[in-house]
Amino acid sequence: MQSTRWIHFALSVLFTNLCLPQAHGKDIAADSARISSLTGLKGAWNAAESIYRVAGPRNDVPITVDGFAMAPFMGLTSWASFKDGGKSEAMVMGDLVLFQDEVNPVLSVLLESGLQVTALHNHFFYEDPKVYFMHIGGDDSVSRLAAGVGRALGTIREIRKSSPAPATAFPGPKVTGPSAISPKPIETILGGEGEKKDGMLKLTFGRKTHMPCGCEAGKGMGVNTWAAFAGTDANALVDGDFAMREDELQGVLRSLRKSGIDIVAIHQHMIEEKPRILFLHYWGKGKALDLARGIKSALDTQKKD
Repeated sequence: MQSTRWIHFALSVLFTNLCLPQAHGKDIAADSARISSLTGLKGAWNAAESIYRVAGPRNDVPITVDGFAMAPFMGLTSWASFKDGGKSEAMVMGDLVLFQDEVNPVLSVLLESGLQVTALHNHFFYEDPKVYFMHIGGDDSVSRLAAGVGRALGTIREIRKSSPAPATAFPGPKVTGPSAISPKPIETILGGEGEKKDGMLKLTFGRKTHMPCGCEAGKGMGVNTWAAFAGTDANALVDGDFAMREDELQGVLRSLRKSGIDIVAIHQHMIEEKPRILFLHYWGKGKALDLARGIKSALDTQKKD
């Protein structure tokens, strides 16, 4: 009887261990040379956290903040940390230091490589040239994640090789002079009636979430997606903001970039709301109807409240 209980106990322990996610930490350590080769960055193994972290200074272009010559040590280093992914072979988190003309090409490459872009923002005021920070993540094979980071860093090098000085304007013709946007075709595409002022057009679409007070916050409280058009039908610009649930962000990013619309910020506007809402700011130039179709495609990727 006693031996039978021990057999059942031993089998239950074995079954439990077999069902637990198998750690890949040792694999990550073994893959450190491959990660460095694929990313093009030197790294270090952190045994305490089972992390292999690669990093590289942003020292190819001089950067000043308020007239102070910034060294990479002061926060101008791109990095990516790899560890066991639990469900997948590995996970990665990181932060890339970018100039304005690098942001959207790098963003597109990361999405094409299967990585996630989770935030885009500034860290400084009065810097020259302007610097942005793009946070990334992913859960996949070591090779795919490291190769994606490597492709993003390679894109930066290609841009700076072709144009050593960071650009100071969006490509394409400038939008100047009085605006004369034809509202009806854009309203038809986007499915709403917009506000009109001085030849410009703005449409706003509300989302809903709940704040810690239990109050519902919606369109009038700033939980909204909007698009403002200016210029002419043939040479227009659009700027605006997407309000998204967390699981909608990557789809909206992919859709906007496919339409040639630039992403300029990704962040939150609130805290402790449910569901969590992220905000994405964008800027696009081109024909007014093409821009409207690009916004509509991104809207169509979102889940409906």
